[in-house]
Amino acid sequence: MRVLAITKIFPNAAEPLSAPFNRQQFAALARRCELEVMATIPWFPGAGLVSRWSSAGKLAAVPRREEIAGIAVSHPRTLFVPRLAHVAWGPMYAASIAPAMRHYRGKVDIVLGSWAYPDGFAAVVAARLLGVPCVVKLHGSDINVIAKLPGPRWLTAWALAHAARVVAVSRALAEEVVALGVARDRVTVVMNGVDGELFRPQDRAAARAALGLPPGPLALYVGNLKADKGVLDLAAAWRQVTRDLPDASLALVGGGPARPALQAALPPRATLVGPKPLAAIPTWMAACDVLVLPSHAEGTPNVVLEALACGRRVVASAVGGIPDLITSAALGALVPPRQPEALAAALTQALRTPYAADEVAELGARGGWEPSAAALHAVLAAAAGGSVGL
Repeated sequence: MRVLAITKIFPNAAEPLSAPFNRQQFAALARRCELEVMATIPWFPGAGLVSRWSSAGKLAAVPRREEIAGIAVSHPRTLFVPRLAHVAWGPMYAASIAPAMRHYRGKVDIVLGSWAYPDGFAAVVAARLLGVPCVVKLHGSDINVIAKLPGPRWLTAWALAHAARVVAVSRALAEEVVALGVARDRVTVVMNGVDGELFRPQDRAAARAALGLPPGPLALYVGNLKADKGVLDLAAAWRQVTRDLPDASLALVGGGPARPALQAALPPRATLVGPKPLAAIPTWMAACDVLVLPSHAEGTPNVVLEALACGRRVVASAVGGIPDLITSAALGALVPPRQPEALAAALTQALRTPYAADEVAELGARGGWEPSAAALHAVLAAAAGGSVGL
């Protein structure tokens, strides 16, 4: 089976740490089929001239082709006009990659769009041009946030209605898709996996010594520093935590647009660590007492799966697929999103409560990337083997 994946959430030379979940799943998928990834780069005229201020400008130097995790990856540019209405993004994206479809005619059995809008919309259009089926994979904010905007909602609903199959990473996300009008029997839940060799219980004291961390309870955030990830709520909550636990520390691993606001509001005993490669994250997880993820919206966040695999309890917002992961008090605590007071109380309690790491790892165990890729491959094969109205 020959698969063309289309997505803007994939690593590249300028952002090698981006979307490790897609890199890992696609690398496992590539061992089961012929896979090429079209990892698109947003572009506008003169983007390279404003690289200091624009995320699209920073990507202007990304090469047209790379090999990543053994996968052939192309980086076509897609027209992106900052501040233009979201409704135009999908059509511009689709029009930008349409000329490249001539190269793939007769060479692709199925198209996989990873991220509902604009990627999934463009992937459905590309599949129609190629005369093959399309599967759209959903992740979280693409449905929970973007698809709720008036223009993108209509275009996302159109794309999902014309996809042969839809893949969701959680049951909650699947229900959102059904609410958009997709027949339930065309939606499959395929959970993300965890690299069990990287993420496993390790000695906490040794990890803290390796990182040079101070004594006392440690809470850890790993992810993008964005307002909708709840990092500013976390900063507000941490002030209350340190009043009750003055020796507690908070480490935030990652980078993103909310970093300047966080720096200005950084509470005591909180540190912005910056982005780290995936291979470094297990040491940080081993060092912590609890992982915190106060997102406003999520799919099934891999950072939670990875923390549980490391035997670390989690305090997280009760959004998206997270309640499917934190199923008992032994694994952590769920709090309402956007409520720093509730978050502070849950963090304080979690940092005060001892637990056995091996028990958390056993209770929270999920499959690795190989079974996750196998499940995705099965969906693709079923869609490629059937007929779909184009």
